[in-house]
Order: sequence, then structure tokens, then C-alpha cells
Amino acid sequence: MACKRDGSLIFRALFFLLLLVPEVALSADSTELIDFTRHWAGFLCLGIFFVAYSLVILEEKIHLRKSKPVIVAAGFIWIIVAFVYAQSGDTHTAEVAVRHNLLEFAELFLFLLAAMTYINTMDDRGIFNLLRSWLLSKEFSLRMIFCLTGAISFLLSPIADNLTTALLMSTVVMAVGGTNVKFVSIACINIVVAANAGGAFSPFGDITTLMVWQKGGLVEFTEFFHLVLPSLVNWLIPASIMFFFISSETPDPIEEKVVLRDGAWVIVGLFIVTITLAVSVHSFLHLPPVVGMMTGLGLLKLFAYYLQLKHHLPVDEGAVALGAEAIHDDEEEAKQQSFNVFTKLAHAEWDTLMFFYGVILCVGGLGTLGYLELVSTLMYGDLGVTNANILVGFLSALIDNIPVMFAVLEMMPDMELGQWLLVTLTAGVGGSMLSIGSAAGVAVMGQARGVYTFMAHLKWSWAIFLGYAASIWVHFLVNGRFFN
Repeated sequence: MACKRDGSLIFRALFFLLLLVPEVALSADSTELIDFTRHWAGFLCLGIFFVAYSLVILEEKIHLRKSKPVIVAAGFIWIIVAFVYAQSGDTHTAEVAVRHNLLEFAELFLFLLAAMTYINTMDDRGIFNLLRSWLLSKEFSLRMIFCLTGAISFLLSPIADNLTTALLMSTVVMAVGGTNVKFVSIACINIVVAANAGGAFSPFGDITTLMVWQKGGLVEFTEFFHLVLPSLVNWLIPASIMFFFISSETPDPIEEKVVLRDGAWVIVGLFIVTITLAVSVHSFLHLPPVVGMMTGLGLLKLFAYYLQLKHHLPVDEGAVALGAEAIHDDEEEAKQQSFNVFTKLAHAEWDTLMFFYGVILCVGGLGTLGYLELVSTLMYGDLGVTNANILVGFLSALIDNIPVMFAVLEMMPDMELGQWLLVTLTAGVGGSMLSIGSAAGVAVMGQARGVYTFMAHLKWSWAIFLGYAASIWVHFLVNGRFFN
């Protein structure tokens, strides 16, 4: 009886949504924004956003998770937006606008949730520990470790994302470097720059690149690979400079025995299949990439079910999580070999995901008040498209690349492919100029606390800026055919 009742409720909810969607779609065409940029409400919302983002920047000092202030700010901003539009006799625009922002977030959220679950699962199976163990067991000099961790960061981040890659590689340099603060600091800077550069040319490597790809019709998946050479230059120039400040000594190797858990390589294969699905459904069927990612997540869950059966564990994943203490000692090994997908979902970067929600709704609310149109006129009208896109990189270093790129996508300036690739590059690698400019930098600051710091990174910002400028020059040189 309960199943029938639940099925009936689900059917009614789906029927209601089917009735609602056409209404929202039709309404969206008729919305017209009102300029509130000089209204008290506009100034108040700007103040709320700047206070919230100041708390985000101070996260490492005050230990307040970055998602908390922006979620609260988003709520207040949209309450004010809805109020002033209602006062103007329009009770419709705010609702349509916030639904649009929620759809943007939903696609990004589900895509990242599937990707994070795969990364956490591969970590649980020992894939990343195997790579780490191999690096630590070899008799490499500090200079070789510096080069290898940078190169691996550049090559791995397009697949495993820049944040995960930076955290993995930073553990290697910390284990090898030990008390050698200078080496660990410079090597961490190199890793952050390399991870951000590698992520810039892949939708799976950086959130901003993913946002551009998911927008649809701007840059196709394979077209991002035109940024490989500019991204490589962006990393190699500062890396070449910092290389000469690394000692040539060879530390003692660290022996670690890593045993891969059951299904490790199958899960790697499933992840490749998932990426292929996401690219294919978007490129050939013109569906959102998240459809492919969620299908791949379903495949991972089916494989988890297979492992539960193989190791004679309860097939109800919730039962595995809640009843672990009931498993006898002789079954502990089987329990270790199986895994619960829901625990991997729980270990996703929820603070980061909720931060995206807050940022997207904050920026969307300010856009509904007219500020994005104002900024678009100032940047892309007065400064010119190229100068504006170069400026995006500096803004990414100061503010964070995610709100900056979302703002650009909401402005939707009329640009050719070359300029969209340029802004993808600058938003992706511009954050490397400061340690707070990217998620990878912030994460590594927490990992190597007291060694890799804001000031330690700032000492090398000039070298990173040279790489930033050179990457832009190389982009114009090799991708000039994409500019009118």
C-alpha cells in the first residue's frame, strides 16, 4: 500500500511539473528587466554581496565555511529583488529570473556531484595512492620531484579536476620535502599553477571551463583543446624560473605498500565511459552534458551493487552503511573490498557545491537589478572585448573565477570563438596569480598550512604574471584564425 501511495505522489508531482514547465518557458520570453542600479535596493544588494564575499576571502582567518555567507546573501538579495519588482507592479520577472538561475545551478550541481563521486571512489579504491606511492619510492632529486609533480598536475587536472590534482600532488611534495620549507613552498606554487593551467583546456578540469561548455553553442568540447599550448606556456614560464631556486639534493626514498581494492580499474574504465557519454550526448544529441554524467553515476551504482553481491554483503546500500558493526571479523576484508556509493556522495565537496549555489544566485540577483548590463557596457563596450577578457583574469585572481565567469556568461557579450577561448583561458589561469584566486590555491593553503601561504605565493606572482601574459600572446599567435 505504501509503494502505491508513493508511486501516486510521484506521478502527481511529475504531472504538475509537466503543466508548469510550458508556463515558465512562455513567461521567460516576456520578461523585461527594470534598471535598479541607482535605487536604494540596488545599493543594499551590492553591500550585502560585498560583505558576504569579504567573509569568503577571510575564510582561512575566521574559519567560516565560504558557503554560509553567500547562501544567506543570496536569500536576502532575492527577497529584495522580488520586493522592488512587486512594488513596480511586476510580480512575474523575479520568479522567472530565479528559476533560470536555479536551472543553471542544478545542471552544474549534478554534473559536479557525479564527477566528485567518481573521484572519491577512485581514491577509495587506491588509484591515487598508487601514483603517490610510486613517486615517493623512487630516488628522485628535489628538482626532479618539482618537475614531475608539476607535469603530472598539468596532465591529470584535465581529467580529475584542478582541486583534486593539487591536493594529491601537494601531499607528495610535503612527504618528500619534510622540513625543507623553501622546497615545499615553491613546489606547491608550481603545482597550483600547473593544475589551473591544465584545467583551463578541459571542461572536466576547471569549473569555469565547464560553465562555458554547458552554456551550449559557445565552444564545442574539442575546441577547448586549442588552449593546450597557451596553457602549457602559462605553466612552463614560471616553472622554468622557479626551477633554479630548487636544491638538487636527493632525499631518501619513502617505501609505501599500496594494494588496490577490488574493482579499481573497472571504476577508472567506467569514469572514462561516463566522460564519453557526457561529451557524446552534448555534441551529437544536443542534450545537457549532465545527462551523460548522471547516467554514468547510475552505472557506478550498478557496479557497486555487483560488488555487494560478490562479497556476500547486504545489497541494500543503506543497510551496509548502518549495519557495519554487525559484520563479523572474518567478513571485514569483504566489507573493505565493497563500497557504498552513498558514502562517496556524502564525501563530495558540499561546501564548494553550496558555495556555487550562493554565488550563482547572488550574481543572478544583481543581474536582475541591472548591474550585469552596466558592467557589460563598461567592460565590453568602453574597454573593448580583448581588454575586457584580459581583465577577467585579474578579477579572477582577486575575487575568484567562478562568480566572474558566471557574470560574463550572464552578460553574454557578442564574441567570436577566439574571444570565448580567450576568456576561458584568462579565467582559468588568471586565478594562479594569487593563492586565493583559485580553489586549488585555497585548498593547498589548507593542506600545507604555514608553509604555502598567501605571502609565499605573492613573492612569485611576478613570474606567474609573465606566464599569464605569454599565454595570451601565444593564444593570439596560434589561434588567430578564430578571430575576425
